[in-house]
Amino acid sequence: MDEPGGRDVQVFAAGAVGRSGDVVKAIACGADAVMLGAALARAAEAPGRGWHWGPEAHHSRLPRGERVRVGCVGTMEQILYGPSASADGSSNFVGALKRAMASTGYVDLKEFQRVQVVVAPYSAA
Repeated sequence: MDEPGGRDVQVFAAGAVGRSGDVVKAIACGADAVMLGAALARAAEAPGRGWHWGPEAHHSRLPRGERVRVGCVGTMEQILYGPSASADGSSNFVGALKRAMASTGYVDLKEFQRVQVVVAPYSAA
């Protein structure tokens, strides 16, 4: 929140952010930073080699967390900057943010963070 007369509060989006569209929505909702654990675990250079453990800390006597196969979609550069080999949102995160900003008429990231967001009702039925 960077409002006149208000306090500057940093907002970090974390949890279930795995696709480029999730990053765009997080920034549009005001996030200053986005945690990309599972998304970056899909990079060829990632130490997990296509596996992601989640945010839980490993402990030998207290097993917790789940090791999930996320696969490999390309290099770190491709995941962040493209080009994308598929349209599933698993790569070109920066390109998706640029495209969303351009298509909505924003050129400044701070202004994009203040965009009005409409939440549509969702029915799982």
